Amino acid sequence: MCDRARAQLERLREELGFDYAEIDITGVDELEATYREWLPVVEIDGRRAFVYFLDEAAFRRKFHVTNA
Repeated sequence: MCDRARAQLERLREELGFDYAEIDITGVDELEATYREWLPVVEIDGRRAFVYFLDEAAFRRKFHVTNA
């Protein structure tokens, strides 16, 4: 699932022109406890926007709202 979300984010990044950081939670106890059951997680401006899958149309809407 993470590979699919990564590919979607790459397409969206090329389209919308944003940067993103991918964080590997492996071996980081606090992050594993917080996120393990939700992967993949996509946050926009530090707020959880998507879990399990990334809806590209919804991402575009959320992106435009936070960058308006």
